[in-house]
Amino acid sequence: MTLAELIAQARTALGTAITTRQQEQDALVALRSDENLTEEAVTAQVARRDAADAEVTRRQEALDGLEAEQAREDELAALQARTTPAANRAPAYDRVARVGAEERTYRPDQDRRGRNFERDVAAAFLGDYEARDRLQRHMAEERVERPEVAERAAGTGAFSGLVVPQYLTDLYAPAAAARRPFADAIRGHDLPAQGMTVNLSRITTATSTALQASENTAVSETNIDDTLMTINVQTNAGQQTLSRQAIERGAGVEPVVLDDLFRRYSSTLDSTLLNQATNGLTNVATAVAYTDATPTVPELYPKVLEGLSGVEAALLDQASGENIAVMHSRRWYWMQNALSSTWPLISQPGIAAQMSGTNLGTTYGSGVRGTLPNGTPVIVDNNIGTTLGAGTEDEIYLVDRNECHLWEDPNAPMYIRAEQPAVASLGVLMVVYGYFAYTHARYAQARKIAGTGLIAPTFSGV
Repeated sequence: MTLAELIAQARTALGTAITTRQQEQDALVALRSDENLTEEAVTAQVARRDAADAEVTRRQEALDGLEAEQAREDELAALQARTTPAANRAPAYDRVARVGAEERTYRPDQDRRGRNFERDVAAAFLGDYEARDRLQRHMAEERVERPEVAERAAGTGAFSGLVVPQYLTDLYAPAAAARRPFADAIRGHDLPAQGMTVNLSRITTATSTALQASENTAVSETNIDDTLMTINVQTNAGQQTLSRQAIERGAGVEPVVLDDLFRRYSSTLDSTLLNQATNGLTNVATAVAYTDATPTVPELYPKVLEGLSGVEAALLDQASGENIAVMHSRRWYWMQNALSSTWPLISQPGIAAQMSGTNLGTTYGSGVRGTLPNGTPVIVDNNIGTTLGAGTEDEIYLVDRNECHLWEDPNAPMYIRAEQPAVASLGVLMVVYGYFAYTHARYAQARKIAGTGLIAPTFSGV
């Protein structure tokens, strides 16, 4: 029996108890109006009324307990939806629990290759109202079962944000993509609905205080001043023209291409945050040099602490304490390969002194991969360059994640399917696009470890 069914039973039992209690109270009132009233009869009826009253209290407490349990379950489900990494959120079609007997609009047992879905997409553009109704039903189902995916769809009115049925993309082998580990780890905001810039005010001249020289003398005064920080909104987009033959006679061609466009979109966004000229993290971070012809992990780790020290020194009271280290997967595995007989002098919460950090055993793109010896979470991101510096170097970034800001359109990426531009050649144009803005420079806090010590690693156990 489910918790919802138990709650329904408890509500019914409470209703019955309330009715019984009211009947006992009515009987007591009637008894008191009887001319042949006896004290024993009244006492007995009061006892019955009180017993019914106690039953109401018991049933109410039971219902309150079940409803509190349900509220906690709902709260944990919402928390899980926020914290489960995007790459792991959408379960396979046949692993989703459903209530009721209503079947999905598009099902693998009836349309394994997705042709019905593709035909409906095409027919909807030609004005087929029944196809539109089926797509609208499908989108409603997706919003219930995969809200984190369906929320990026703008709606089915113009079919500019259709979500492909999950089972159509479960079995094919997509081209590997670096995706967006760093973008998912930093502080996100909704992009304003209008405008091509995001404007922030930065206090660049602070007020002042000082010790008063003597009584009745002037006290310190410095006029506060701010500077407008303008952040450009950028457009991330890609397109693909498919032949109608490929769509109509191929096996799941359109959803596969659409999924690949989404994967490229994520990778381009994340790479931009890290590598873009002028504003990318590699270009705004203050360098901590690590120069060594024979680098080792014990020699690298003090540079990590030096970088984290710089992050906190730059932010002072604006530091959130949520620092992260962002590195390439090759650097993360190189750090794991090191062996040492020395232990930290200061222990860290949750990390034994003899351990050089922890590996959480999670997969790429699923959030925090592990922690360094001082407890700093590690984000592994393969959008970090590996041909930097001397030509074979990567970098390690150390930031306060709450001071790396990303504004995204809540509906991004969007999907446009256009029939007309290439109609003469029987082509269908597919476009994926989205708007975003970002900054890592509200405060000059970011640090990066760079230098010959981060050349392509050799796995020698040191």
